[in-house]
Amino acid sequence: MEIASILAALQQGDIALKGQFVWGSNYTFLTEVQHETSTLQAVYKPTRGERPLWDFPTASLAHREAAAYLVSEALGWHLVPPTVYRRTGPAGPGSLQLFIEHDPEYHYFNMTPADRQRLRPVVLFDLLINNADRKGSHVLCAADDHLWLIDHGICFHTDDKLRTVIWDFAGEPIPGELLADLERFRQTLEPKPEGIADLSKHLRPGEIRALARRADALLKTSAFPAPDPSQRPYPWPPV
Repeated sequence: MEIASILAALQQGDIALKGQFVWGSNYTFLTEVQHETSTLQAVYKPTRGERPLWDFPTASLAHREAAAYLVSEALGWHLVPPTVYRRTGPAGPGSLQLFIEHDPEYHYFNMTPADRQRLRPVVLFDLLINNADRKGSHVLCAADDHLWLIDHGICFHTDDKLRTVIWDFAGEPIPGELLADLERFRQTLEPKPEGIADLSKHLRPGEIRALARRADALLKTSAFPAPDPSQRPYPWPPV
């Protein structure tokens, strides 16, 4: 299916619950989505199933999932599976993301050296969106060898919250082609921070301004940072 058709199905299709993922902190369901003549599997995260967090606004995690997809697409990196925010669903409003078939036993901690070398866009993406929870199992390798990223509910905070297991490129210069993509993305946030119209539906103005500031900082340093010893740079659990 083309991306436009997938997004239409996710936004307009009929959702049927098929199972629950039980290892996460928040309620997450495998669903089947039927739209016109198409059927696809998707991951549904209802807002009412979100565990309250002291440092993130209440009922905002599903919106952040959708925002991560928008940023991934605006960068042209296609790292996040098609994701929408649904105002209606079996358990109320929430995010709905295309399910990616993958081997759950293959993740960051047992990746081949060649696959690890493909993670520079992943690292830059997490730095940009201020990902507070990049676990090893959140990087998926699909059957066609495409790398996908999932679980972006706790991103885009205005304060530095970066926690990730992927520090492979600390101190290295960011490749020029990634910087060029980042510069183009930064320009979409002008002339006002709400430049990506749909992004303002999911993030607060201050969070979008912080996103722009992080882009500016990365463009200025042009290098992957090292872990900050004054903060907790790794998520728990790591997988």
